[in-house]
Amino acid sequence: MFESLKERFEGVFSKLRGRGKLTPDDVNAALREVRRALLEADVNYKVVKDLVEAIKLRALKADVLNSITPSQQVATIVYEELINIMGRDPVPLAISPKPPTIYMMVGLQGSGKTTTTVKIALRMSKSHKPLVVACDLRRPAAVDQLKALADKAGIAFFGPTPGEKDPVAVARKAIDYAENHLCDLILMDTAGRLQLDDELMAELDSMKRETPPYETLLVVDSMTGQEAVEVSNVFNERLSLTGVILTKMDGDARGGPALAIKAATGAPIKLAGVGERAEDLEVFDAKRMASRIMGMGDMVGLIEKIEQSSSMDDAERIAESMKKSKFTLEDMLIQLQQVKKLGPLDKVLEMLPIPGGAKALKGADMDLSRLKYTEAIILSMTLKERRSPEIIKGGRRRRIAQGSGTSVQQVNQVLAQYEQMKSMMKSLGRMGKFGSKSFKMPGIMKNLFKG
Repeated sequence: MFESLKERFEGVFSKLRGRGKLTPDDVNAALREVRRALLEADVNYKVVKDLVEAIKLRALKADVLNSITPSQQVATIVYEELINIMGRDPVPLAISPKPPTIYMMVGLQGSGKTTTTVKIALRMSKSHKPLVVACDLRRPAAVDQLKALADKAGIAFFGPTPGEKDPVAVARKAIDYAENHLCDLILMDTAGRLQLDDELMAELDSMKRETPPYETLLVVDSMTGQEAVEVSNVFNERLSLTGVILTKMDGDARGGPALAIKAATGAPIKLAGVGERAEDLEVFDAKRMASRIMGMGDMVGLIEKIEQSSSMDDAERIAESMKKSKFTLEDMLIQLQQVKKLGPLDKVLEMLPIPGGAKALKGADMDLSRLKYTEAIILSMTLKERRSPEIIKGGRRRRIAQGSGTSVQQVNQVLAQYEQMKSMMKSLGRMGKFGSKSFKMPGIMKNLFKG
């Protein structure tokens, strides 16, 4: 997400930095490039117009042009205005003071509404007892899909009786079911269409009147471009949306909806789907999104991913190893597996504050395929070999290579890589850098897949 937009912005600001002192003509030329980049990213043209005007109004002030670092000032203004159009602060999902809280999930067919319903339920299950309700009685297999996803995630499910056609009746029965089963959060997965029509809106209007939701959440496919804004406006006019959820933010979409929906509808973007797993749902944070667009990375997001993927037991174990100045291949395997849990590595690398992001790192001795065979090699070792790598000589190396489907040369590379990491970890241990969780990443990350 945002990769092409980020590259265009990096080019614009690189030119500005090369000029030193800026003139109004320099700024205007840069803003033309910014406008073109935003339009190519499929941002709604009205939003682009307002955004560029806001940037221009601030960037052409004398205190900016005459400052010591005018190009940096302009970049800061762009960053701040991007935050303004996406919504300055994260907006959490609301909970009714009088349970049950009802969320009505709406959106076009194919937007990821059913999957997102379960993702939200799983996310909220840490502090609530959610119930997902199948109110899409038109799409073939919609009820079965929701039930299968709910069962897999361990979430309570309620659906229609065989032959039932009235979604409003299902919604009413679901509320009674939730009260009897102590579910304090109800998520209604409503019907969608391939395109907007009056029949769909009338059905949703009826559901909203009969079972008033505390949140009306529109699920939007981030890959639909400017159409997402038009769809959001129609839903907002009819249903008074309380929030928007963007799906497929991990794809190659240009990012237009993320930049335009809040400005066009006034409805805040609350969550973003960043993968196919039930856990792949993040709070939408405009500051972090703007940082990615501006090539500043997202270290806060990366740290959160690391925290979520790491167990305290593993952290304490490696911290204890460091205190004893002992780093084994078992410890190295734990770190490798933690890196894998973070998700697709190219998406993780994009979160690092490095010009060019993942692309730059891939060209710098980075071989992502090494993770797979490094793990296979370590898993092919005996417990004694992992804990005492110095015993791994010629015969053992051949056996490990055969067992892991690799070569002796690759085994040698992994052992050499281990020695380098062991030396680095010992140095950090002597410097007192290891608390219970502070052993984790980023310098270590690069060593895990450096060729």
